[in-house]
Amino acid sequence: MVDQLSPLTPVLRSGRYARDDHSVGVTLAEVQPGSIVQLSAWPGQQAGILAAIREVMGLFVPGGAGSGVATETKSAFGFAPGKFLVSDQEEGFSVAFADAVGPDAGTVTDLSHGRTVIRIAGPKAEWVLAKFFAVDFSEPALAVGSGISTVHHDIFAQIQRTGADQFDVYVFRSFARSFWNSLRHASEEVGYEVE
Repeated sequence: MVDQLSPLTPVLRSGRYARDDHSVGVTLAEVQPGSIVQLSAWPGQQAGILAAIREVMGLFVPGGAGSGVATETKSAFGFAPGKFLVSDQEEGFSVAFADAVGPDAGTVTDLSHGRTVIRIAGPKAEWVLAKFFAVDFSEPALAVGSGISTVHHDIFAQIQRTGADQFDVYVFRSFARSFWNSLRHASEEVGYEVE
């Protein structure tokens, strides 16, 4: 069920929008994590940020930009040198991270109310996303757990592969409805279902 505060409420309509042959290539859904936090390391302090992610979330991120890890309820990935996006189903993680990171390692920014997370999953997810972004979405190039930051026209997006055929796309709330509608139109070719 979509929270009434979601920017997608007016346009998110559950249902199956299949092709003429009744096939569905992707599933679209809004994911509503309780916490979305950006961590930025001061120069030479990335190890402190990675340690904070392990301490607060119990996740081991293997390296810097591009690397990451995702579970059913939480995720973390590097999207630029020394910068990480973390999300969890529980609320209030920015406070825990502020304590764990401390002022000497970097900054903690709570993005929970500034981002919308759209999940696209299914055998044609890579195909649909490639219509928007000049990115190689194949699994060898973007492994499960890893993520990137990119843009589609003026819409900034952070994308994490959270499963073999599943991606979570983080966009600014103010662009969420427009991006959702574009994603639905791009999915018509392969058929889609909205959860």
